[in-house]
Amino acid sequence: MQFQGSKWLMSSLLLVEVVCGFTRLQAAENPALTYEQEIRPLLDTYCFKCHGETKAKGGLNLHAYKDLTSVYKDPKTWQTVMTQMRDRNMPPEKKPQPSAVEQEKITIWLDGVFDNLDENQIGKDPGRVVIHRLSRLEYNNTIRDLLGVDNKPADKFPADGGGGGGFDNNADTLFIPPILMERYLAAADEIISAAKPERIFVSQPGLLTTKRSAARSNLEYHARRAFRRPVEKAETERLLSVYDKASSRGRSYEDSVKLALKTILVSPSFLFRVEVDRASSEPYRVTDYELANRLSYFLWSSMPDDELFKLAGQNTLHEASVLEQQVRRMVADPKAKVLAENFATQWLKVRDLKTTAQPDLNKFPSYTAELRDAMYAEPVEFFHSLLSENESVLKLLDADYTYVNEKLAKHYRLDDVKGPEMRRVKLSDRSRGGVLGMAGVLTLTSYPLRTSPVLRGKYVLEEILGTPAPPPPPLVKSLPPDDKPREGLTFRKRLEEHRKNPDCAACHKRMDPLGFGLENFDAIGRWRTEIAGTAVDASGEMSTGEKFAGPAELKKILLQRKDDFIRNLSEKMLAYALGRGLEFYDTPAVRKISKALAQDGYHSVTLIQEVVRSYPFQYRRNVQDQVAQK
Repeated sequence: MQFQGSKWLMSSLLLVEVVCGFTRLQAAENPALTYEQEIRPLLDTYCFKCHGETKAKGGLNLHAYKDLTSVYKDPKTWQTVMTQMRDRNMPPEKKPQPSAVEQEKITIWLDGVFDNLDENQIGKDPGRVVIHRLSRLEYNNTIRDLLGVDNKPADKFPADGGGGGGFDNNADTLFIPPILMERYLAAADEIISAAKPERIFVSQPGLLTTKRSAARSNLEYHARRAFRRPVEKAETERLLSVYDKASSRGRSYEDSVKLALKTILVSPSFLFRVEVDRASSEPYRVTDYELANRLSYFLWSSMPDDELFKLAGQNTLHEASVLEQQVRRMVADPKAKVLAENFATQWLKVRDLKTTAQPDLNKFPSYTAELRDAMYAEPVEFFHSLLSENESVLKLLDADYTYVNEKLAKHYRLDDVKGPEMRRVKLSDRSRGGVLGMAGVLTLTSYPLRTSPVLRGKYVLEEILGTPAPPPPPLVKSLPPDDKPREGLTFRKRLEEHRKNPDCAACHKRMDPLGFGLENFDAIGRWRTEIAGTAVDASGEMSTGEKFAGPAELKKILLQRKDDFIRNLSEKMLAYALGRGLEFYDTPAVRKISKALAQDGYHSVTLIQEVVRSYPFQYRRNVQDQVAQK
């Protein structure tokens, strides 16, 4: 019987291999025909009853995707479909199930289609480019590098909202409220007053230089750097006319130049990152000056430096070898730490520690402002070290070190760490390493009085793997605010009862095991072995059958899902670099970035290099073409 069973198993595996190989070949040769003849009939059999025209559970109507083009235009949905089927979450257990061959046929076809996305069919598109207002952070950093002023005048501006991709540098949400124009004028005065004269007056009048000639030199210099491009003669003349009028009214040479400099600081050419349309109906490569701006605001959240300006002026910055060298130089520069802070704190949501995350101080009196700030700093220092040392980004999932100061080390029960400075420490216990062992992440995924396996599981799915669960159904009964046993049931048992609701079961089956694996960490990220006198149960079973106990084993399972993690990280980094949410036509770029990152051992600088090399980063299309397509 064993021999016969083995024979049957080998035959089945062979059949799966043959069918999958045929599916790959067929999808590569004619993916549209494969969808219509092979895939859509399977969706009709197993999916359309719950996700069709008459019933669209979770707002998903798969029947609407009648051809391959419609599939291409919504890769996010189909990525979710693929993940749900691969993880055996869909169809639900009580529904008719596809065979192993049918299941593999669908998932491998989907993976192959998006690996070889037909750019000719969906159109090669660098995406929307709107006029990009400097964010508050970008304004402060630009002023610092332009005039040496480090008093952060933009902190008085209205807050920037988060947009598509989840970042506050998104051009679509960087609005201009009326009060902001008033703040720009006040900030310009403040900046000019704070700037040192060796920074404003780079040229002085003398025996061979008239005051007006010196003023022209000063204004040309500042305008070129502030506008981040060559300045046209007409622009210089307009600035010089401001100097002339002030001078004719009896103002001093210095005050007249400062007034014209104020005009520069409130000019749209300074306040916005402007890219000029060209006489072309097709997408085209951005100019080297525009590329310098894209690069510097991506990596430094600030204006280009002299070297970037020089290379842009020589029209060599776009050359592959030059661009690669500049990325390495810029990542190694101390200014690149802003990428770690601005990107990592928004992606990982740890900015919420300073706003919405509010642990109950009666239950957690050790949660002080000092501890919170160290929690915030830990992922920043960790991410910056990955970049500066070109480490593997997979260390974000699991690592044998982290960054702490004395306060956070005490929180983690680590010895021999003194002082407020964050420093790298070796971890002997692998439960703590990686972002899911960081107290900041664990705190913001908890409620004020207790942990939340649901919030933590949802966080892993959305922020780490990029495979979000759908929103909960309406009128679902909430769980208690604390984790005290009730009616003889531990909090975990009560949650398991909650999962028996068929409307909730499918999503909780994905989320809860991930959250349970982190239950050894309390609501502010301290290690614990019991809850209300009962031993912590940090075991779980994935929907795909893998069992684990505790965070160290959970992280091993997540590393098996590294393809999802890398795709999600690539999407996040590309969205941040572009300053916009991603669209269906960005899928080829994301795939190329992810593949190159995997092929090069997941080195962090490779992620940055591939984003900079990507088609949407280096190309644009005219605004009127964007409007026409919309």
